[in-house]
Amino acid sequence: MGLPFSIMPADIDEEAGGIRDPAKAARDRATRKVQRIIELLSSRLPRWICGADTVVSVDKGIYGKPKDRDDAGRMLALLAGREHTVITSVALYGGIKKKIDCRTASCVVRFAKLSPEEIEWYLDTGEWQEAAGAYRIQGLAGLFITSIQGSPSAVVGLPLHDFYAMLRDNGYPYGAANAESAAQ
Repeated sequence: MGLPFSIMPADIDEEAGGIRDPAKAARDRATRKVQRIIELLSSRLPRWICGADTVVSVDKGIYGKPKDRDDAGRMLALLAGREHTVITSVALYGGIKKKIDCRTASCVVRFAKLSPEEIEWYLDTGEWQEAAGAYRIQGLAGLFITSIQGSPSAVVGLPLHDFYAMLRDNGYPYGAANAESAAQ
């Protein structure tokens, strides 16, 4: 998108809250990430702060990042040959309102059946680390995806259309709006 940015980990407890609804859990985590950065940078806030969180939901369970290799293997075995829902929430602070705007995108992903050997092979790649549901669709796990209903960028962790709309709706000088403000 051509946006200038810096990365600052929020280091929140992603298990806190005990929220059982996947969409609410993703919104809560994304919002808490932005709130934490606001706390850390209180006197020198940048104009914009963005936080995002992705969760995977299957069988009414919420699956974030696996704790270790065994947890990742358990998640992949659970997803194999089935559909699951991926929910990503994006929280944006700044712009005209100086409030946190949080939006959520979800999509349904279907995994192919996986043999134990395929799961072990994928675990050996290390791609499962720090990935909701223990996989990265933009990497080798893309080999296991048979269908997606919804935004592929939401599965990656930043629903681009929604993020662009948030920036636009909150007054970010992007695209035509940028040309207008440059002319003034």
